[in-house]
Order: sequence, then C-alpha cells, then structure tokens
Amino acid sequence: MRYLLEGRRVHLRPLTVDDFEPWREVRVRCNDWLTKWEPRSSVGGYQLYDRRVFGARCATAERERLSDSAYAFGLFLGDRLIGETNISSIQRGPCQSGNIGYWIDEEVAGNGYMPEAVALVMRFAFDTASLHRIQISIIPRNIASRRVPEKLKLRLEGISLKYLEINGNWEDHVHYAATQEDWIALNSEYVNLYFP
Repeated sequence: MRYLLEGRRVHLRPLTVDDFEPWREVRVRCNDWLTKWEPRSSVGGYQLYDRRVFGARCATAERERLSDSAYAFGLFLGDRLIGETNISSIQRGPCQSGNIGYWIDEEVAGNGYMPEAVALVMRFAFDTASLHRIQISIIPRNIASRRVPEKLKLRLEGISLKYLEINGNWEDHVHYAATQEDWIALNSEYVNLYFP
C-alpha cells in the first residue's frame, strides 16, 4: 500500500521520529489554538512533547497501519510540517467505514491546504483502503474546521449530543459524511482542484 499522498500543493506521509523537532515546534507554538478543540491527552504536560513519547506515537501509528485500523499522515508544504490528518476507528465487515480527523498550523490556516489534504485522505480511503464511508465530526462552534467538509461538499448528516470528550468537557459534534457512491462525483470535482 502506498503511503505518500501527493496533492497540487501539499503532500502527506506517515510521521517518523525524525519529524519530532518540527512537530514539537508547531504544536508548542499553536498549543492554545489547537488544544481547545482536542481530547485532553492521557499523557500530561511536558511529556506530550517528549521525543520518546513522540517515537512511541509513531510506532503506534505504524502498528495501526499494519493492522488496517487507522492511517495517520503528517501534512507537509514542501519540507515544512504544517499539520496532521488521519483516518481512525476503521470498521471492517459490513460497515467498511472510518473517521477523518485533522489539525493545521495556525500560521497557514485559511489557505486551503487542509481541504486539499482531506481530499487526498478521502482518495486514499476510498480507492486504496476500500472503505465505503468516511465521516468527519466537529464541535459545532469550530467554524474554521467546519469549512473543510463544507468546501469538499460532504453531506451534513446531523448532530450527536455530548459525543466526545474535548479538552475535559463532553462536547456535541456535527457529522459530515461521504460514501463510495458520493466519491464517484466528488473525485471528478477534486481532480481539477486538488490532485496533480
């Protein structure tokens, strides 16, 4: 399976321990901007930004790839790490679905890099991982994050109350989704916008 995903302006690849310093720099600099939208880490304080913890995280991501349960990618603009995106909670059997998540460096947010990255992940999900459905779940007041599935023309399916623990609170989430059948039309639109 191919793990380098190339778009018109960005590319995605799994992170390695060698990516620790640039990852740490972005995460520390954008900490306040990002953590209000994320689950509270089970690893507290400085340990989150420890090289060994990051190495363990990369090893976990590799095991998840090998077991086909999740696929995590660093988001790069040239050589610069600007975020991450992933497909998690992959269900096989009759479900064939997964959840897409993402974050981006505050300095480059709003330039259309994340819709391109998510389009690449969707192409991987449908064409390579053979999923039938993807879902993106977002806190309703996170307008910037909601712009991503809206730009990608994903279907708004509804809201789940107290869906996930985010930064210590149980938060409602709106759900956007696409199926393999939707992908046929979406892919042809994305080719002109996001794919080389």
